[in-house]
Amino acid sequence: MSELHPTLAEAKKAKAAAADAASDAANAATHAERTFAEAAELARSKLAQGRAALREATQRVERNIHDGLDTVRAQSRAYIDNAGQHVDDAQRYVVGRVRERPVAATLTGLGVGLLLGVLLATAARGSDDRR
Repeated sequence: MSELHPTLAEAKKAKAAAADAASDAANAATHAERTFAEAAELARSKLAQGRAALREATQRVERNIHDGLDTVRAQSRAYIDNAGQHVDDAQRYVVGRVRERPVAATLTGLGVGLLLGVLLATAARGSDDRR
């Protein structure tokens, strides 16, 4: 029986070690589950923060684009008004010169028209020769 007693003691030690290992494994599994849940919650939180930041950035970009377009519209209106004023000035100048010298204006217009006609005819004839 004395031989059984050391074996029995070893068996009890092994059983205790197995129980400790099972307890440690259970604790490790619980810790792993808790850690995974915390990591998942942190990931959800970071994702929500990222979405909010993206939404804010999108709104800022939209505001900047609208502001830029408003600036471009305002500047283009000023340029259009300025160009329109120059066209009106040029028209008044031409009308005034034509009223002062109608014959010279008519002959100038006729000369310019004749010159354009000759240039267009020469260009048309040149393109026919290339074919």
